[in-house]
Amino acid sequence: MQCGNLFTAKTLKMKTCKVIFIGIAFFATTALHAQVAVNVNIGAPPMWGPVGYTNVQYYYLPDVEAYYDIPSSMFIYQSGRVWVHRTYLPVRYRSYDLYSGYKVVMTDYHGKTPYHHHKEYKMKYAKGYRGPAQKNIGERPGKGYNKSRVHAGSYSNHKENQGSVKSKGNSNKNSKKGNNNGGGHGKKK
Repeated sequence: MQCGNLFTAKTLKMKTCKVIFIGIAFFATTALHAQVAVNVNIGAPPMWGPVGYTNVQYYYLPDVEAYYDIPSSMFIYQSGRVWVHRTYLPVRYRSYDLYSGYKVVMTDYHGKTPYHHHKEYKMKYAKGYRGPAQKNIGERPGKGYNKSRVHAGSYSNHKENQGSVKSKGNSNKNSKKGNNNGGGHGKKK
């Protein structure tokens, strides 16, 4: 009888070990799959970015003298004497239109401080610079779109969205319609 009990105990231990091993393997596979799925969307270019540049890290925006870090979805600009990273442009550019503004694609820069050569970029790509024609990845949001809901190519709260999209319409018209958010509606291309 003891041999039968010993055999049953060993079988039970082996079955338990197999179940635990399968559970760990399943958990590890699920966690690995989830990690891959999360990383696919991180660092995607914004809808206002130019078509054809999937492997770049930065754009330089000459009209606002700022950089856009694609992987982090952050604007980089000077605030006083310090370079800051923000999800929004400074208040003075709250009416800047990212869809129609020119983006200098920094294909040759790899690092964490694109502003390191800012003086050269500022001279080479002065405010108002327009290089070869660019087509945006996506279209400007259509009529009825509230600009206070846009920043860096995605939807978010008003505080983070100051300065991201310029209204093509007259803000006085919008005030007369009861829209007092200081913005208005963009127009389709």
